[in-house]
Amino acid sequence: MKDLLAKTWFYRFPLPGGAVTPSYHDGALDAVHTTRVDMMGRALREHFGNAPIASAVDLACHQGWFSWQLTEHGVDRVTGIEPRDEHVADARAVIAAMGLSERIKIKQCDVHDTTPERFGVHPLVLCFGLIYHLENPIGALRRARALTAKGGLCLVETQVVPGMRGFVDWGNYRFVRPLKGSFGIIDEMEETHAAEASTTGICLAPDTEGLMWIMRQIGFTDVALVPPPADGYEQHLYGKRVMVRGVAV
Repeated sequence: MKDLLAKTWFYRFPLPGGAVTPSYHDGALDAVHTTRVDMMGRALREHFGNAPIASAVDLACHQGWFSWQLTEHGVDRVTGIEPRDEHVADARAVIAAMGLSERIKIKQCDVHDTTPERFGVHPLVLCFGLIYHLENPIGALRRARALTAKGGLCLVETQVVPGMRGFVDWGNYRFVRPLKGSFGIIDEMEETHAAEASTTGICLAPDTEGLMWIMRQIGFTDVALVPPPADGYEQHLYGKRVMVRGVAV
C-alpha cells in the first residue's frame, strides 16, 4: 500500500483504509476523467437501462481507472487491454490492492493485435483517450467493432480537430467527391517515451463529423454524441474532446 501512495498516478484511486492515490498536478486534471465517467454513465443508462452488463473490454486501459469505474457501474467482468509494460504493472497492482482481481483482468496487447478469438465479444467496449494517439485510428476502431457483440454498445472518447468541408476533384474535374471528414496530423515523435503519448509518434486525430461517419461505415448504428454534464471538463464542453456512442449491427 505504501508503494502505491509513494507514486504519483494519472488518476485518484480509492484504496482500502480511506487513502487515495495522489494524481498529477495535485488533481488539476481530474476533471477530464470524472467528466468521462459522467458521460459514460449516461450512455450506459440509456442503452442498458437497469439490465445487468455481463462483461466489457476497456481498450488502452492505461492504469485501469475506467476498468474500475465500469465495475462501479454494474459491469460484472472487465478485461483491460494495455500495451505499455508500466501501465500493465500499475493497473494490476492497484486493482489487486482494491480487491478487484477476480472481476478485472489486465491483458498486455496492442489494440491492433486484439481479436475476438483471443478476447471474445462483449456487450460493452470502451475506447477512451486512444485513437488520437494512433497513426491508424480507423484500424483501431475496426478492432473495437470486432470486439463489440451484436447490439452491444461501443463508446469512443477522443480529442478532435477542426473539420474541413467541401468537394475534391477525384482524378479529374468531372469526378467530384464530397469530404466526409478530416484528420489532423499531430507530431509526438519526441514524446514516444512519455506514458500518455503515442508509441510511434505519428498521430492522426479525427474531426467529429468524420469520426461519426467512419463509425457508421464500419458497422455501428445509432451513432451519436454523448453530451457532457453542465459542469464538465472545458474541452468536452467546447467540443474539443467528444464521446461518441455506437451500437454494433
